[in-house]
Amino acid sequence: MTKSLNWRRGALFASCVLGAPALAVAAGGMTALAPLERGRWEVRDLDGGGARPAICLGDPARFVQLEHAGPACPIEILQNGKGETTAQYSCAGRGFGHTHIRVETPRLIRIDTQGLNNGKPFSYRLEARRAGSC
Repeated sequence: MTKSLNWRRGALFASCVLGAPALAVAAGGMTALAPLERGRWEVRDLDGGGARPAICLGDPARFVQLEHAGPACPIEILQNGKGETTAQYSCAGRGFGHTHIRVETPRLIRIDTQGLNNGKPFSYRLEARRAGSC
């Protein structure tokens, strides 16, 4: 009985510690992104790669992890100032990323991101602009 209770306490502690970065972001930990308007956002590559699929934005933290689609990975906020934020994330078994976002207006942002996705490096500059409702 005592072993079971200790194991449960350990599991609860681990889930709180490991899940804290993702929860902080979901709860609005990146105040620089708070003014962004929700809705449909068009994303284009500033280095000549063209347009990317549009995003129906609910949580602005989604812009941090554009390269690793799917479930949100734990995010660590490195810098969170007025109008800009820098964060890094790590997706177990899939890779990691380092992203800097500059908020130009509540409808326009610039994104610089780089990292490793499934063993392949990525690095690009993007512009995202709100284009309407979802």
